[in-house]
Amino acid sequence: MNRVLRVKQHLPIFDWGQRYSKRKLAGDLTAAGIVTIMLIPQSLAYALLAGLPAQVGIYASILPLVAYTLFGTSRALAVGPVAVVSLMTASALAPLGISSVTDYIAAAGVLALLSGLMLLGMGLLRLGVVANFLSHPVIAGFITASGLLIAVGQVKHLIGVSSSGHNLPEIIETLCSNVGDISLSTMMIAAFALTSLVWMRQSLSRVLQDRLDMPIGLAGTIARVGPVFAIVGTVLLSWGLDLPGLGVGVVGVVPTGLPPFSVPLTDWSVLSALIGPAALISIIGFVESVSVAQTLAAKRQHRIDPNQELTALGASNLASGLSGGFPVTGGFSRSVVNYDAGAQTPAAGAFTAIGLLFAAVYLTPLLYFLPKATLAATIIVAVVSLVDFSILKTAWRYSKADFAAVATTMLLTLLVGVEAGVAAGVLISLLLFIWKTSRPHVAEVGLVPGSQHFRNIHRHNVLTDPRLVTLRIDESLYFANARRMEDLVLERVHMDRGSFEHVVLMCSAVNDIDLSALESLETINQRLNDLGVLLHLSEVKGPVMDRLKCGHFLTKLTGEIYLSQYDAYSELTGAQPVSAG
Repeated sequence: MNRVLRVKQHLPIFDWGQRYSKRKLAGDLTAAGIVTIMLIPQSLAYALLAGLPAQVGIYASILPLVAYTLFGTSRALAVGPVAVVSLMTASALAPLGISSVTDYIAAAGVLALLSGLMLLGMGLLRLGVVANFLSHPVIAGFITASGLLIAVGQVKHLIGVSSSGHNLPEIIETLCSNVGDISLSTMMIAAFALTSLVWMRQSLSRVLQDRLDMPIGLAGTIARVGPVFAIVGTVLLSWGLDLPGLGVGVVGVVPTGLPPFSVPLTDWSVLSALIGPAALISIIGFVESVSVAQTLAAKRQHRIDPNQELTALGASNLASGLSGGFPVTGGFSRSVVNYDAGAQTPAAGAFTAIGLLFAAVYLTPLLYFLPKATLAATIIVAVVSLVDFSILKTAWRYSKADFAAVATTMLLTLLVGVEAGVAAGVLISLLLFIWKTSRPHVAEVGLVPGSQHFRNIHRHNVLTDPRLVTLRIDESLYFANARRMEDLVLERVHMDRGSFEHVVLMCSAVNDIDLSALESLETINQRLNDLGVLLHLSEVKGPVMDRLKCGHFLTKLTGEIYLSQYDAYSELTGAQPVSAG
């Protein structure tokens, strides 16, 4: 039985597959059909964003979906290329100076393999909590800056000029230097594509509901697959008007056939240069994917296992790397479409993979006349929703420290590059955590009259006793805050030196005490003893008490350890007990 449970834990398909039914099959097939239509233009566009040939986007969307079907725990998550990870892929590969397209594709595959191995390793070590080390404001700032960087980076395709650069100043500089090469024909097709896409995103759903009485869910789904209509329309225009002859850039020949199955090879210098970017892509991709999966799962009262999601994303990236793709993760827009279209199980992803496989074998010749401006417009419209500068206003009002973290992340992403922005976000998140926990809030508390509750003497009208000082420590104690806690306690003692007999440390918020903090407690105990003051503890949690019993602190403690703060107050002051309330 335990073996069966372990298999189901690591291969969830054996869990939900046992309960598969015709009703779920119908929902999965419907969702797969809609997502396939949506994913074809998206995969082409994100391959372009990553600096790769268009067909690589389709390759990166087939086997990863199958891998996620086997290992994933979300019933609606759609895995494949996404905007931010595609941008990070381009940023990781561009500095390598690879001139050969074949070598560039191989390097992208190696990046996917490295990311997959890292995610699998994190899954085996059950490091799903790593997502908690990136604060939401920092992630929001990074995604906003990335969205702006992506949009500006696609302007070259909208106006028909060449440009390069890994950050905003470089991109703008190269665009300005090539402004004389602007193609009017390209701008016209781009304007048509942008206008169509924006209208379909903002108005098509309402038009379908008002004029055709279409159900709101169906109308919204059709509106979300709007890029397909834009692609069909611009391909017909490009073919009928011979736009390539007028200087409009098109996708060109897209190889037909199955994805290549092989291990991408590269030299050691490239491999070593990709390790750092792979780690950043793994973290950002995991955070984005799990956020989407948890949001959708909550709507249907399902549960997502973050550790298993690490394994599933790792397997998906390995599958992408072995089939000619590049790093992938769970995408928000197509996952929402998958959910709204009625996906019931991860099998919807496998059916989507079959549809994409059909497209790779039979439909790619039709993409020859597809203008690159259309794909750029698709990317821009998709990433506009990522840009949210309101996080700056929100962070400024709530916390200046969080504002500094968000602003720094955004500025570094825009001015230096994606990798610098991600690295800064991770570093700032950790530094903020250490800074905040290194300055623990220590409040002197007193008894609320007529109750057994204790509150801050500076905020509430409470009872105190001149013989007793109670300090509530509102943070776990570890090396970064041990000395500060020691200084705060001793500073309070010296304020009224000789006027009291007892100090009680209220530990209701203390979840851990490390060795450095234990040494500080021993110092406090000794210093108070030298002053003739007894040290007591109250409301010490069980796990913390177990740790304390491993040392000599309890044998040297001059006072007592009380189950509750009220017990300590009553015994040390002789107060008349009151009933709990």
